[in-house]
Amino acid sequence: MTASPGLDLATAQQALDSQPFSRLLGTRVTAFGEGAATLEIDVRAELHQQNGFLHGGVLSYAADNALTFAGGTALGPYVLTGGFSIQYLRPATGRTLRARAEVVHAGRRQAVVRCDLHTLDDDGTATLCAVAQGTVLPVSAP
Repeated sequence: MTASPGLDLATAQQALDSQPFSRLLGTRVTAFGEGAATLEIDVRAELHQQNGFLHGGVLSYAADNALTFAGGTALGPYVLTGGFSIQYLRPATGRTLRARAEVVHAGRRQAVVRCDLHTLDDDGTATLCAVAQGTVLPVSAP
């Protein structure tokens, strides 16, 4: 599976940058194509919840966007998340959140996508903190 024509890493980052909330979080697309997408967010104090862990809403946001970007590699640039579920496995701590999503199945009307969310420590050690799965739907061009 390859990215749709005209979709590449730079175009994916431009699309992400067009989302004000993504700019606020400083999200970046670090991989895009071949049925997959990876997003990263630098963890900072403003993104923590009251116990000092990365807020679950940040993990959900990252999963939602990674799922949709991965689905876009199969369905084209005009897609939306149809729905997703997320399972939090352990508190998220570390310096970077990485959400890597991969298309499990794609048809004409939807893509089913899985996302693994890891936190990275200062030494690069990755810890799985959540998993998500969802559907991505094609929509008409604006």
